[in-house]
Amino acid sequence: MDRSISCGSCHNPAAAFADNRAVSIGINNCAGTRNAFPLFNLAWQHTFMWDGSSTDVERSSLNALTNACEMGNTLPNIVTRLQGMPGYPALFQSAFGTSEVTEDRVFKALTQFVGSMVSANSKYDRVKRAEQNTTFTSEEQAGYGLFLQKCGSCHTEPFFTDETFRNNGLDLVSADAGRALITLKTEDVGKFRIPSLRNVQVTGPYMHDGRFNNLMQVLDHYASGVKKHSNLDPELDKADGPGFPMSNQDKNNIIAFLRTLTDTDFLADVRFRRPPN
Repeated sequence: MDRSISCGSCHNPAAAFADNRAVSIGINNCAGTRNAFPLFNLAWQHTFMWDGSSTDVERSSLNALTNACEMGNTLPNIVTRLQGMPGYPALFQSAFGTSEVTEDRVFKALTQFVGSMVSANSKYDRVKRAEQNTTFTSEEQAGYGLFLQKCGSCHTEPFFTDETFRNNGLDLVSADAGRALITLKTEDVGKFRIPSLRNVQVTGPYMHDGRFNNLMQVLDHYASGVKKHSNLDPELDKADGPGFPMSNQDKNNIIAFLRTLTDTDFLADVRFRRPPN
């Protein structure tokens, strides 16, 4: 509303369009409640947001645009502003055949833009394509094997998410009800969408509330910090205790593999940078 916040305020291209703050800051310095998701490969997603509150990529930005703690705007106001901004009517003319700015056209334009954000050229991808002279190091290969064993049931290839909602034992009692806010089911309390791990090296802090600052803290949680929540996911609810054991070397190897998921071409793509005035 006050023009102090844009989509790019919380979705940084250098962070794979994530926010490197635990929670994003909206208008009037209002602190949000969840960590901003990165933006890439959305054309293959079926649900959006940590709680799956949106199933429509075209309207998934609606909450950010209108939420009083984010941009605090209204769709009619956005349309009026764009219609009056130099350059935008001509862009709408080029895209839609007329210079008229409408709500539907705003969402279609945003959808086409975010749909063009495809990340598929990491070292992992080049290894999988058997490109010449591209192989995993011994540490990365060991980490890949451990990843498939300990993480791959939720973070499935090639998108490194299965798009399900799971409780990963962050707390015994969930301060944020997560998926249950949408389904109103007690069995969904504390469940959140499994995020993609592509570009995970640059998208921290981690978890829905940004509580972990680095990947080692994330792995420490899964090795020895999982809480036995009543909705704890079965993959983590083991007979010998929650989580799965990992040595420090195991963790280092997994992190080495996770770094191969960084797509530097995507992060540096000039098409996604701020356009010239």
